[in-house]
Amino acid sequence: MTNYTEIMNWIKILSLEDYSAGNFIRLIRVKGKKICLVKVGDEFFATQSRCPHAGADLSQGFCKDKKLICAFHRYEYDLQTGRGAPGQGDYINIYPLEQREDGLYIGLKEKWNFIKKLFDL
Repeated sequence: MTNYTEIMNWIKILSLEDYSAGNFIRLIRVKGKKICLVKVGDEFFATQSRCPHAGADLSQGFCKDKKLICAFHRYEYDLQTGRGAPGQGDYINIYPLEQREDGLYIGLKEKWNFIKKLFDL
């Protein structure tokens, strides 16, 4: 089994002060990548920013029962798995998050670290 800590680049995206904000959906940029950050209750989720159906900005949508719903055509995606609703036949990418003592971190795949490890560089 792969240890993702070794091939992930963990980047701080929220400080502890931001945890107290109510539920939200935000478009954030991390290392040039657009991410849709969602807070539902005490849980955070990070997904790709564009709807795979028609390319709409998912941060303009809304949440219902831990489902992210696109504002354009009402396609819905499970925030835990990324799977679309039955019959949709699509999904969104979900990014791993870690809550640490100083804030919330997102894990982005670091291809070069994987290659370095593969060739023991």
